[in-house]
Amino acid sequence: MTEQNAWLRMTEEDPDHSAAYVRRFRTLAEQGMDLVGEARLVDAMLPRGSHVLDAGCGPGRVGALLHEVGHQVVGVDADPVLIAAAEEDHPGPRWLVGDLAELDLRAQGIDTAFDVIVCAGNVMTFLAESTRQEVLRRMRAHVAADGRAVLGFGAGRGYEFDDFLADARATGWAEDLLLSTWDLRPFTPDADFLVAVLRPV
Repeated sequence: MTEQNAWLRMTEEDPDHSAAYVRRFRTLAEQGMDLVGEARLVDAMLPRGSHVLDAGCGPGRVGALLHEVGHQVVGVDADPVLIAAAEEDHPGPRWLVGDLAELDLRAQGIDTAFDVIVCAGNVMTFLAESTRQEVLRRMRAHVAADGRAVLGFGAGRGYEFDDFLADARATGWAEDLLLSTWDLRPFTPDADFLVAVLRPV
């Protein structure tokens, strides 16, 4: 049985946690905050009409913009409250409830090799430690041979950058580019954020 991730434990401890998260991002959007920097980076990597998997999509802010600019988007998140918000606020992409550690979109009739898999919002740091490599392995199984994965998360959240990169290498990924922000600043040893662009090998 797959070990429960930290996000789902938080929602069990606080039943309003997910709804509060949705309210927070709806408020930020109403205030005109820039919430789509991750999507801009991913869009710059792709021709129009590309297939994108938004892994750990939350309420859909990244996948929504990628859909709006012409990509074919599937979003997956383990939290049904967040998926319901994505469906309500951002119709168009296909939003699915699912655990990334059990990701098998072909079993759900989606036989797509994705051009890019994006995993933003510190999703990787919420994973149960026992599932980290399995999540990366399942992402690898869903990406096109010439595709990429773009994963971003912050330091000090229980998943050291070196450990993540070792896990990625162990599960069939190689590093194309390491950044310290979603706006293309180079990664440095003292960076407090990592955006890793990975390719399958």
